[in-house]
Amino acid sequence: MRVIIFVSLFVLMIIGGMGVYSARRTGLNQGFRPTQPIAFSHKEHAGINKMECLYCHFAAEQGRHAGIPPVGVCMNCHKFVKKNDSKEIAKVEQAYNNKKPIEWTKVHYLPDFAYFNHSQHVVVGKIACQTCHGPAETMEVMEQYSELSMGWCIDCHREKGIAPPQDHKAATGGDCSKCHY
Repeated sequence: MRVIIFVSLFVLMIIGGMGVYSARRTGLNQGFRPTQPIAFSHKEHAGINKMECLYCHFAAEQGRHAGIPPVGVCMNCHKFVKKNDSKEIAKVEQAYNNKKPIEWTKVHYLPDFAYFNHSQHVVVGKIACQTCHGPAETMEVMEQYSELSMGWCIDCHREKGIAPPQDHKAATGGDCSKCHY
């Protein structure tokens, strides 16, 4: 009988541990790199051609979301810069001519209960995009580079002197609702 109780408790501990681990990983998608409808290379655009992140992701300076650029932004350049044999640029032109958005798959996710404002970090904090998104200018396929967990954010705030060591509430003046709904 004791063996059954011991085994049952052990199994419950394992299941509970897995549940806690799973809950702590909610929203963490580090390494996520979905296949996109168009093979867009950040390496070619931001790396080789030195395009600024904020040219395409202009909303990062204005609000909460950096946004995925509308196809018109792509055509600002690709009206003039074309590779005649490129199937990918042909897809961009087709979307533009048909007035259809490109249905990109979002790469960077935060849990629904977490609030993040790009403009506050980009404009006010002068944080480089690579701080969170990694070396996008070297990525052929964009992926979620950083963990983007609460602890990861708080560590960054500590490094910047916004939050004192061991006190995550001080980063927001003790107001959890500044980051959480």
